[in-house]
Amino acid sequence: MAMLKSPLAFLVLAFALFLCFIMSTGSYVYFQFVQQWPPATCIRSKKPCSKHRALQNFTIHGLWPSNYSNPTRPSNCVGSHFNESKLSPQLISKLRISWPDVESGNDTQFWEGEWNKHGKCSQEKLNQMQYFERSHDMWMSYNITDILKNASIVPHPTQTWTYSDIVSAIKSKTQRTPLVRCKRDPAPNKNAPNSQLLHEVVFCYEYKAKKQIDCNRTAGCWNNVDIKFPP
Repeated sequence: MAMLKSPLAFLVLAFALFLCFIMSTGSYVYFQFVQQWPPATCIRSKKPCSKHRALQNFTIHGLWPSNYSNPTRPSNCVGSHFNESKLSPQLISKLRISWPDVESGNDTQFWEGEWNKHGKCSQEKLNQMQYFERSHDMWMSYNITDILKNASIVPHPTQTWTYSDIVSAIKSKTQRTPLVRCKRDPAPNKNAPNSQLLHEVVFCYEYKAKKQIDCNRTAGCWNNVDIKFPP
């Protein structure tokens, strides 16, 4: 029996190491392009949210290589670390608008964290300049703030919407199904005691981050709970 356990343990360990290797080298099948609503990000934030710029627009959180079985992987892959000198001055100026650090105000540190955790995992397809250029282009493609406004979904302290209201408004413009993520409302009112806050909108892209595809997950908000769009 001891002789059987040892080879089995070895195989299990080898398989685990293989999976770790695959994840560390950036095996993925699609991208999540995540945009955040700054007021919702700042609610309950442990950092002092930045007040020195306009925050009433969806801004980039990150471009994340992902797998359907585990959308949080891969991450922290082997690759070159962030180097701001690889970004052109023109791109940096654009990113300060589309990809600001809305919590602490340190844009460069925010970009560095996103590249080191996520960007390196797609380095075989997108180098550092391409990763940030592609993200900015995605942000420019569809203005979520305007899309929602045109559907009469605007920031309001008490009004609520359904998940379907928000997804349908975005899908009618992009022709693709997004993923909407919410945060728990820290200050519900009597008209919406179980409300949640609109926090992030995710667009999904294929392996090369060129073509938008449908997001096939819907677990970003609680079912049958009204959604607030916090001002």
